[in-house]
Amino acid sequence: MTTATVPGPGTRPGTARPGTAGPAGGSGPLRLPPFPGRAFRARRTLRAYAELVRAPAAITVPGDVLAGALAAGRGTGPRTLGLAASSVCLYWAGMALNDWADRELDAVERPERPLPSGRIRPGAALATAAGLTAAGLGIAALAGGPRTVLRRTLPLAAAVWAYDLGAKATPLGPAVMAGARALDVLHGTGPAPVRPALVPAAAVAVHTLGLTRLSRHEVDGAPPREAALTLAAAAAAAAGTAHRGTGPAQAASLALYATSFGPALTRVLRDPAAPRVRGAVGAGIHALLPLQAALAARAGAPRVSVPLAAALPLVRRLSRKVSST
Repeated sequence: MTTATVPGPGTRPGTARPGTAGPAGGSGPLRLPPFPGRAFRARRTLRAYAELVRAPAAITVPGDVLAGALAAGRGTGPRTLGLAASSVCLYWAGMALNDWADRELDAVERPERPLPSGRIRPGAALATAAGLTAAGLGIAALAGGPRTVLRRTLPLAAAVWAYDLGAKATPLGPAVMAGARALDVLHGTGPAPVRPALVPAAAVAVHTLGLTRLSRHEVDGAPPREAALTLAAAAAAAAGTAHRGTGPAQAASLALYATSFGPALTRVLRDPAAPRVRGAVGAGIHALLPLQAALAARAGAPRVSVPLAAALPLVRRLSRKVSST
């Protein structure tokens, strides 16, 4: 039970409001019900978990699945949307597992993160990663059936866990992350052949490869060559997405991709300090949306590209409240 002295309209601090019980003389601390405290703790816990899984960044995940599904001719029906929901769960699982694996390093480099700050216990983070992985597999089974789980979802989940638990700290880390993101695109093909979706998978993988290399320098700053390599990777991803007969939707999406990511990389080239690098990494995560929009238009679905590109301002706004990196 919390006690507090709460001034009300027309009252002075320490004076009970009309109709409230206080000590003799009508003044004294006003006893409040426990619900506001519980609500505050619930909001604080919810925010901590949102930070743990980088919740807003998951907005960039369904576009991978949609790009793969559209390339394979599967459309955007309930089954595709179910696979997209499965991928979101696996993405969040990877983020939680990342913080669990990096908890000792984050205690030095990022003490404000949920685990080193004590807002979430390590065991709870690991349980969150396991639970979200199970949810992702279960949703995929409902949406795509056993063949999809075995051929698409399990390899994706394995890549996520392999990256966080081992590959991340090795020179192969960026390639494994790029492979995971490519598998996310192929996830959208379900039980269908993956060959038609290899081009969008490669475009997303190349973008992710450069971005992951750059993200390794978020704390100490990046050598100029890393920003140049990431810029080259982004240019390659855009070039691989474009094709003859590019329509207005694809052209607009590629222009948005360039303007949403290119300036941030240019700033890193001029000043490779850590804050610039973190800004560029965040911009690169968000730039996946216009890249996915261009891939959707490339597959002949310009109407799908519109909401993907339009989600860019939303994810930027949300990332100011909960960081994407």
